[in-house]
Amino acid sequence: MKLPYPRGPVSQILLNALPRNDASDALPQLLTAAGHALAATDDVLYDDDLQLALFCLYELHYGGLDGVDDRWEWDVQLLQVRALIEQQVEARLRESVDVSAPHTLTPQAVADRLFKLAADDDGPSVSAFLAKEATPEQAKEFVVLRSVYQLKEADPHTWAIPRLRGRAKSAMVEIQADEYGGGKPGRIHAELFANTMQGLGLDPSFGAYVDCIPAITLASVNAMSLFGLQRRLRGAICGHLAIYEMTSSIPNGKYARGFRRLGFGVEVTEYFDEHVEADAVHEQIAGRDLAGGLIAQDPALAADVFFGAGSALYLDGLAGGWQLNAWTAGRSALRQPLDPGREVPVAVGASA
Repeated sequence: MKLPYPRGPVSQILLNALPRNDASDALPQLLTAAGHALAATDDVLYDDDLQLALFCLYELHYGGLDGVDDRWEWDVQLLQVRALIEQQVEARLRESVDVSAPHTLTPQAVADRLFKLAADDDGPSVSAFLAKEATPEQAKEFVVLRSVYQLKEADPHTWAIPRLRGRAKSAMVEIQADEYGGGKPGRIHAELFANTMQGLGLDPSFGAYVDCIPAITLASVNAMSLFGLQRRLRGAICGHLAIYEMTSSIPNGKYARGFRRLGFGVEVTEYFDEHVEADAVHEQIAGRDLAGGLIAQDPALAADVFFGAGSALYLDGLAGGWQLNAWTAGRSALRQPLDPGREVPVAVGASA
């Protein structure tokens, strides 16, 4: 990913330091700046500076950053900064999410509770808006907002595989194998999403639009990395994936209908059509075998499984609310318009 533009003192120090061979002088300043920013922020989930910094720190563990030495990935001082931000993000989510598990912890009871969580979710429906009302410009914005996850789809969840065993591990591998195209070149879901972007005339390279992405969207992606990269949160990443699969099939059908309504063909809709069928199968495996199987092996992880699931729904609701509030008010949901020459009011602040 090319280095984005900084959004405040934390990301400014970080992005200035990373391309340098010796930035030891800047790292104590970075830790201090992160501490000040965390103390001053109104809401870490909507803080552009902190979420961008966290996103870039996580990207060191994925595809890396252009012009940045790979050895930064395990720099102790950077890990300290990351941990400092992570602590506040996790605390913010734990304050907001119900982690109550069913009294009976059989795999089927766990799946039933997760299905009920999904059914009871009353968050804003971006899929319904896209199916019936979105303009071509808003549909493009939707894809741009999704691109910071979908172009590396499944990768944050895959971190969990070596941390699982037995039934849960088998379920995770089965789901992830489909996400990676079953070994067929060109069928990786991230590649299908790149095709969608190309069909819309968008740049399909990862991170091309990071400067356009608001903090709350980055926060929803960062939460996956937070859960996936830490063994202690293996329950949370499994719960996150389970609810993600359970709430995917129907919305993807609506996304596909929306793009067809706007006149786009299979080159744009194939990604969404693929998920209608695949995720309808995955939802049972994810609920019963992954989440339920994990809790059956280790009941102490039950609260974290439901924390991960609840966090996914909560963050999806916040990010979806951001988009719909902006679009219904006639604003862009992006931090800056895709076309710099076109004057478009953009969403600013947590209330957008």
